[in-house]
Amino acid sequence: MNTKSCTHKNLVLLSECEDRLRCRHCHLTIKSDELGSQYCPECYETTGSKRYDFEKVAEPTAGKVQYRCEDCHVLIAVE
Repeated sequence: MNTKSCTHKNLVLLSECEDRLRCRHCHLTIKSDELGSQYCPECYETTGSKRYDFEKVAEPTAGKVQYRCEDCHVLIAVE
């Protein structure tokens, strides 16, 4: 889904204490202990591709809260 056309109604609060990884292709954000050394489950389910390219999600700064839209995967920071 395009982030410009998304209304961001399906939000998930991201906890700042969890070690999370984000897929560089589909932007799925997942706990590192749930992923292990596996490929991205979202990419595999949607395209059949086993992708291992992840980046660590930066911890929010003090006073900010982060949400992720489950529909378009955009990250939203709120102060």
